[in-house]
Amino acid sequence: MSDNELGTFLRTWREAVTPAEAGLPAGPRRRTPGLRRAELATLAGVSVEYLTRLEQGRDRNPSAQVLGALADALNLSLRDRMLLRRLAKEGDGGDPLVCAAAPPLSRAARPTVRAVLDRLEPAPAAVLNWIGDVVAHTEGYARLTGPIGLLDAERPNLLRYVFTDERARAAYPDWDRVADDLVAQLRHEVPLRDPYVAALADELSVTAGAEFTARFADLAATPRRVGTQRLAHPEAGELRLLHETLTLPDDGQRIVVHLPADDTTAAALDRLDGRRPGALRAVGGRAG
Repeated sequence: MSDNELGTFLRTWREAVTPAEAGLPAGPRRRTPGLRRAELATLAGVSVEYLTRLEQGRDRNPSAQVLGALADALNLSLRDRMLLRRLAKEGDGGDPLVCAAAPPLSRAARPTVRAVLDRLEPAPAAVLNWIGDVVAHTEGYARLTGPIGLLDAERPNLLRYVFTDERARAAYPDWDRVADDLVAQLRHEVPLRDPYVAALADELSVTAGAEFTARFADLAATPRRVGTQRLAHPEAGELRLLHETLTLPDDGQRIVVHLPADDTTAAALDRLDGRRPGALRAVGGRAG
């Protein structure tokens, strides 16, 4: 894991924003489509030398005003501004309040959380911790993901399955999108200095190679919050699923519930569950 996340983030965004998006003329003889350092520095009201120090990691303590000016110049969304602030704090030694409040990594679900899962049957639902371990799940989730091999490991992990199990490529027709979202979620919702994240990243850097490392290095990527996910199920055929996430911040976990996006998928899930048609109803959602 890089020790200059803030600098990498700023450089990545600078190279991704076009002059037109920043309100500048493109001009002739540009070697890259992004902004030059001098252009971003001018837009943010800082010196080129200072921006260079930030990008190279030689200055890791920018003021809130400088961060705000850079965020404005790069036209960052609220989520990306929050990430920028977090990177600055961690680059300066971390946020002691956040570090002290971080829960220990749990690989089990509390009894009350398991009771919630029981109420969600027959819907496919699982409890995941922040590195993607599947710590508990409904029977509906086992019927959905068991045949594709996701639960075969002694300690199932969604990222490890997607990046290292060949069956995942067949199971997810939109594999690249699924991989993008999983890594972006890991990057955005977990402290970057977390030792469990570092260990998983080191493992996948070796076992999955560039498919993982390129995504993990992309600080500009953000996970999608809406849209459908296609799953090619060996027994039920192609399914179109929506998901809803319920966070459990005190546990460092989340409950992910998969819902049928159309009537065909709802009927297929009913057949998997051995239930009469109509037990699960399709949920209208924005395609993506």
